[in-house]
Amino acid sequence: MISKIVEKAINEQITKEEDSSRLYLSMASWAERNGFPGAANWLYVQAEEERVHMLKLVHYLNDREGAAIIPALEAPVSKFKSLLEVFHEVLKHEEFISASINDLFAACNKEKDFSSANYLQWYITEQIEEEHNARNILDQIKLAGTHEGGMFLMDKEFASMASAKRASLAQSGGANAVT
Repeated sequence: MISKIVEKAINEQITKEEDSSRLYLSMASWAERNGFPGAANWLYVQAEEERVHMLKLVHYLNDREGAAIIPALEAPVSKFKSLLEVFHEVLKHEEFISASINDLFAACNKEKDFSSANYLQWYITEQIEEEHNARNILDQIKLAGTHEGGMFLMDKEFASMASAKRASLAQSGGANAVT
């Protein structure tokens, strides 16, 4: 059985993961409307991945005899000035999620819920990768600059990255891999 403190903390993380999915969905829609189909594709896949992260936590909490609560959500930000701003926000958001996962891990350890702390190791590793990817993308966008040719090539790179990410998500079972 899971403690009420850890249950509450995991439910808070469920909300944050769902917020992440919706934020990336909003960003994807912006990118699609503004001529960046490759970036939109990458962000759509990212939105799906964040939903999978949420579902994993829902199943975990229910399996541990807790009660996963599906939250009401506010509309995410939907207006951006540039693709560079979008990915600054991606990095900022991933850093926020990393801190949240670390706080959840600390709460599990404080409650001596070592099973949940162990379960969260996957999320900690995932966040290292997410921050790394966001920083690399920002570096590439900065290198491309505002030149149309550079942004066109960067968008093509996004399409390739989205295909690889989608294949990885499918191979892991996507939403089917959450149990």
